[in-house]
Amino acid sequence: MMNITTKPLHIDFELKKKIEFICDFCNVTPTIISGNIRSIDLTNIVYVEPHRIIIKNVTLLAFNYSKELYVEGLNKKIELKDLESFIKKIK
Repeated sequence: MMNITTKPLHIDFELKKKIEFICDFCNVTPTIISGNIRSIDLTNIVYVEPHRIIIKNVTLLAFNYSKELYVEGLNKKIELKDLESFIKKIK
């Protein structure tokens, strides 16, 4: 039987601070949900679940120490510096 171990992954303080600052500037409130690390016991298989940032019903995915945010999945990405213009587009 396979056992899956889940450990919480804390969001990087600098990343969280940048996202909150940009959202405060745009007068929106983000919902930030920290990701997890999931591993299958007795194997070397590990999955890093990204942090989820929900802004106006749009889910953005973020990884620690990355300057990119993924929109609704890993197919479309935006730079963290372009988050302000992205928020203005979804208003």
